[in-house]
Amino acid sequence: MRSRTRRLANFVLAGAKDAGAGVDLIDLADLQIVPCTACESCSLDGTCVFADDFAAAYERILDADGLVLASPVYIDNVSGQMKVFIDRLADAIHYQTLAGKYGCSLATTQVSGGDAVVGYLNHVLNYLGVTAVGGMSVALDSDQEALDRAEPAARDLGRLLVHAIVEQPRYPDQEAEIAENREYFAGIVRENRDWRPDEYERWVREGWIRGE
Repeated sequence: MRSRTRRLANFVLAGAKDAGAGVDLIDLADLQIVPCTACESCSLDGTCVFADDFAAAYERILDADGLVLASPVYIDNVSGQMKVFIDRLADAIHYQTLAGKYGCSLATTQVSGGDAVVGYLNHVLNYLGVTAVGGMSVALDSDQEALDRAEPAARDLGRLLVHAIVEQPRYPDQEAEIAENREYFAGIVRENRDWRPDEYERWVREGWIRGE
């Protein structure tokens, strides 16, 4: 299947590989993931009521040191598949299971909306406790060579991501936003500590909440 977004993502992954990283690509178009119904089952025991492809994809993300989120622009927003996947990450957001990782975001668009989608995806990374090192969008329109011209910058972004994973640079503005988010999520962790004692203790160990 032809996908310009996948091609851009592969440029970034190639840059990461050049920098010594192992890479893995999850294409949401190949998966069957059911939309979230906000039943809150995951909040109680960490598992979802739906037996679909989400759990396997999530395990691959947990194993990664860095994340690259990529989506085409569909009517000024991410694709439906990406939005469904993000919604299913609610438990990962509330319990900050991906905290400490680094990431970046990508978008392809016909004319407009690319930068807004990159901004949204980086915002999602921060919700997950992931630090965003940057992002890029490519407006394709009728320009057949737009992606080719974007390849060097995309590869640089991949190398930058690997560098961040190794060097652990600080991003104070993002750290402040992530900390503010955790103040809210802490209420969920405390409320469910009888159901999720291991997660509660992890938050105490991380210093995100005080033990009671």
